[in-house]
Amino acid sequence: MDNHYITIENREKLVLSQVADVDAFDEETLWANLKEGGIEITGEKLNIEKLDLQEGMLVVTGRISSIAYTDRTFKEKSGLLKRLTARQGK
Repeated sequence: MDNHYITIENREKLVLSQVADVDAFDEETLWANLKEGGIEITGEKLNIEKLDLQEGMLVVTGRISSIAYTDRTFKEKSGLLKRLTARQGK
């Protein structure tokens, strides 16, 4: 497994390597899949400045509040959320 890195500059710019894809994004939350698991980035006025999937590089600007690793990808979580929502509707 190759190393991956996160660089944060003044909580205003985040550079992330080994990004496989971005599943969802808005000004407050970004969910991305890495080669190993997923990551959730939260903040304010988030903006994707650069996304190069061939390089696996993601650059996000805005006010970075938190970063959390997940063992599952966002797509897998979506399936779980759909099933839980369907059960509540019964």
